[in-house]
Amino acid sequence: MSNERNSKLLLSSSDMLSPRVQFWFYLISLIPSFICTLFVLYHLLFVRTLRRSLNNHVIIVLLFTVLFCESTMYPWMLYYFSQNNIWVRPYQFCVIWAFIDWAVYMLQLHLFAWATIERHIIIFHDKWVSTQRKRLYFHYLPVIIIFIYWFTFYSYVYFYPTCRNLHVNSNMICLAVCSFDIVSFHAFDTLVNNILPSLTIVISSVALLIRILRQKCRMRQQFQWRKHRKMTVQILSISSLYLLLTTPWAVTTLVKITGLQTMISETYETYALFLSYFIVLFFPFVALLSLPELRVKLKCQNRAQRSIEPELFVRQST
Repeated sequence: MSNERNSKLLLSSSDMLSPRVQFWFYLISLIPSFICTLFVLYHLLFVRTLRRSLNNHVIIVLLFTVLFCESTMYPWMLYYFSQNNIWVRPYQFCVIWAFIDWAVYMLQLHLFAWATIERHIIIFHDKWVSTQRKRLYFHYLPVIIIFIYWFTFYSYVYFYPTCRNLHVNSNMICLAVCSFDIVSFHAFDTLVNNILPSLTIVISSVALLIRILRQKCRMRQQFQWRKHRKMTVQILSISSLYLLLTTPWAVTTLVKITGLQTMISETYETYALFLSYFIVLFFPFVALLSLPELRVKLKCQNRAQRSIEPELFVRQST
């Protein structure tokens, strides 16, 4: 998102999607999303059974990245649109914004791609994470490697560039990263850091569903299906969100690399970029719906409130 191509697209999107329209779309989504993020994070961290579940650890990390973006980048976006796309910002601020916009988005994509692979390990190869040492190798170490690669790669791109980045205050992402003007570098970032994780999500999610169904039909063990159903539904529902909102953007980027860009693809890419910002905003809701324990807790709270209100009314009347 945070390169010259994306900045131009964001500028052109303001022609088809006015700043006021974008402001209200993002604001209406941001407020409930922020509340939902806090609610889900609180329960995942302070409910022991949820906190100790290995399948929830990557979700917790992703929710922290969501909370970070919702506390920084999205309020900046809202202010930018409220000023009718006119906001003069210092260069260092633009570097930080661009880093959060694109690098953190890539981190989320890589982490969830690993989560789809790890779900196979937890469900079908649980002995691989049966001890603390094995969990270090197959559960914690991959996440650490992802963080090291991500931080090293994108810190080099944004904070230690070999060329000169452009400060463009007229665009929402007010930094044009010069490294992305290099065709080979741009192709590497698109294929390895964007398309490959997306394909991993697709392949791992479909393979997980097929393996679960085959095991259920072959072994006819309803207990095993009930045991793994929560983890399966969780990963598939979040995968649907990622694929729904990232696939259009990945496809348009790939089309542009191959030189098949047309006016139709540019218009499509503009809306794909606009929709891609909703991945962060919708993620907490999908995470909440994929956790039956939290859904039950919400239902119990609603029922308790409904039962208390009539009781108070009767007492007041008496």
